Amino acid sequence: MTTTNLTVAVLGPGGVGGLIGALLARDGHRVVCLAGGETAAVLSRDGLRIESTQYGNFTAAVEADTQLREPVDVLFVTVKQTALEEALDRVPAHVLGDAIVVPLLNGLDHLAVLRERYPSAKVVAGTIRVEAARTSPGCIVHSSPFTNLELAAPLDEFADRLRHAGLGVALRTDETAMLWDKLAFLAPFALLTTRYQTVVGTIRSERRPELLATLDEITAVAQAAGAPVTTETVLSFFDRAPQAMKSSMQRDAEARRPLEIGAIGGAVLRSGAAHGVETPITARLVAEVARAADQEA
Repeated sequence: MTTTNLTVAVLGPGGVGGLIGALLARDGHRVVCLAGGETAAVLSRDGLRIESTQYGNFTAAVEADTQLREPVDVLFVTVKQTALEEALDRVPAHVLGDAIVVPLLNGLDHLAVLRERYPSAKVVAGTIRVEAARTSPGCIVHSSPFTNLELAAPLDEFADRLRHAGLGVALRTDETAMLWDKLAFLAPFALLTTRYQTVVGTIRSERRPELLATLDEITAVAQAAGAPVTTETVLSFFDRAPQAMKSSMQRDAEARRPLEIGAIGGAVLRSGAAHGVETPITARLVAEVARAADQEA
C-alpha cells in the first residue's frame, strides 16, 4: 500500500458502508460504491449525505456502479448476511485481485465464504460497533457517539488511514476472540430487543434476569470456541450503551425486512452444538423471533 490516497470500494453503501465510504471520501480517498442501479444513480448524482451526532452533517461525493470494473486497494463488504451471495456477484474475483477485503458482517460464517471466493485477496476479519441506518438511498443517519472498528491483522498503515478519516480502529491478533467479542454482545442485543420490540435500556432494566441468563449461555459457547469473553465484560457494554439504542435486527423487523437470525442467533446455536454446550434460552429466542417474522411476512 502506497502513501497516496486509496481507491476504496464499498459493497453495500447502507448505514455502515455509507458512513465509512463518506468519511473516507471526505478525507480525500477515491470511493466507489457498488449497489443496484437505482441506488448507484442516486449516489453518482447526489453523493453520500450524512447526518451524524459524532461527525456533524456533510455530503461526500463518491463514484457508484453496479459492478466492480477495475482493481481497488480495499473492499469493504457491508451488506447484510442475507444478501451476501447475491451481492458478491458485483465483485468478480479476477477484477478484485489482491485487495484488502474487510467484511463488516454479523456472525462467523462469512469469512470462509469470502476467502474461498477471493483466494488472491487479503480477507481480514473485521467488526464494527456503530448505530447507523440508511433512511433512503445515499442518506445515512449515524446516531451513536462512536464508530469503532476492529481488524484482526497487522495493518498498521491502513489503520492509520482509517483513523485519519475519523474512525476508531483497534488491531487484534486473535480472530476468534475478536469475532466472539462482537457476537457475544450482538446476539443477546439483537434477539432480546427484537423479541420484545424495545430499546436496550429497557432490556437491561426490566428484563435484566433474562439478559443475564442469555449472556451466561452465550459466553459459555464463546469460551468453548476459544474466546476469553465473560458475562461481566459483555454486561458492561450493555450498561454503557445509550438508553435508546436499537439493534439492526430490530430495525429490520420494524421495516419488515429479512432478518439475520441465522447469521446471529444461528451462529451461536451451531457453535454450541459443535462444542457440546446447551443453548436453550438462545434457541427459544431464535424461534420466537423467527415465528414473529413469519407472522409479519
